[in-house]
Amino acid sequence: MKEEILAHLNSPLQLEKLYRTNKASYKREFNALYPELKGNIIAEFWNERLNYERDDINWGTGEELFFVIVASLVAGLIAKLPAFFSLNEEFFYSRNLGFVIFPLLSVYFGWKNKLPVQKIAITVIATLAGLIFINALPDAKKSDTLILSCIHLPLFLWSVLGFAFINGPGNNNAKRLGYLKYNGDLVVITTLILIAGVIMTGVTIGLFSLIGFNIADFYFKNVVIFGLAAAPIVGTYLTQANPQLVGKVSPVIAKIFSPLVLVMLVVYLVAVVYSGKDPYNDRDFLMVFNALLIGVMAIIFFSIAESSKATQHRAETWILFLLSVVTIVLNGIALSAILFRIAEWGFTPNRTAVLGSNVLILLNLFFVTGQLFQVLIKKAEITEVGKAIALYLPVYFVWTIIVTFLFPLIFGFK
Repeated sequence: MKEEILAHLNSPLQLEKLYRTNKASYKREFNALYPELKGNIIAEFWNERLNYERDDINWGTGEELFFVIVASLVAGLIAKLPAFFSLNEEFFYSRNLGFVIFPLLSVYFGWKNKLPVQKIAITVIATLAGLIFINALPDAKKSDTLILSCIHLPLFLWSVLGFAFINGPGNNNAKRLGYLKYNGDLVVITTLILIAGVIMTGVTIGLFSLIGFNIADFYFKNVVIFGLAAAPIVGTYLTQANPQLVGKVSPVIAKIFSPLVLVMLVVYLVAVVYSGKDPYNDRDFLMVFNALLIGVMAIIFFSIAESSKATQHRAETWILFLLSVVTIVLNGIALSAILFRIAEWGFTPNRTAVLGSNVLILLNLFFVTGQLFQVLIKKAEITEVGKAIALYLPVYFVWTIIVTFLFPLIFGFK
């Protein structure tokens, strides 16, 4: 890309074609070249075009704002359905919590990306299939497959949302990485919104209590539940309308936490040896071990999604490589533990789900670690690591389908 930019520097048409071919790669390579291109009028124009950031907050069009307000109200109404129709809250929320947010976000991106009718139909059918299936499952209090379906259904809906975000199927790795970045940005902005909401809640309840009104019960059952449902929708709207809001915060968080998590994992593994705890005979410890593994994987993926859009320092690449290696060790321990438990006590829905998840994660980790090693020995670019993640995302989607929809049938709803 660098050579092509330099070769066509005085041809606006060719530069525009290059940009539209791969916008992320073009921006990264151009920014790396720009210091030596200063003074060139076309280069100055492209620098402003690629790196211009609004200082003020963009509230979008009136149509977008209206959509967000309506979607937020609808999300709150869905969350309030148990109160409106006297439904069992445990039954409703355990099965339908994902439907409060994900379908509305899918509608938002479907509308924003102008999804064609066929792709809209796929999104709607997939969402309805999940809604009907999860609510049709028997209400068994001790059903492992029911619990697994309830846990994996939000992941399935998250994948459907990704379909709408990416604008349908295909191998657009940049958009898949963009989806991961969007999720990281959404976590940051939604957390800030919720913190502000907590402060406002405390102040409001406190002020009313001073004049003799106890509004806590009413406030939590109405205002808070609507606020919780609306937060991800409002957060999505803000991040899409104002990429600069958290565009610089998210990479900083990723760079800070990657080395901290690496140190924590190494210390943790040493502490495990000295504590005498092991995941082979302690089921709860194994569950915590796997939760830790998933969290670390999320940090690795988000860090790489961020670094794939910018020039990566060698030290940061080393940290990601070492973090991936340590996570492989962690995954290997968890995988050997679950294989030990299966050999001792046989297959169950939970053990099968954990086994499958660990195998998929381990394969992905090997793939990512291999690419990071290629980057360190200067045989590949950091973008190749991003591709390794992007290409693997559909594998996780297929696994969520298997666990959500097929496990109850395979194991007889046990």
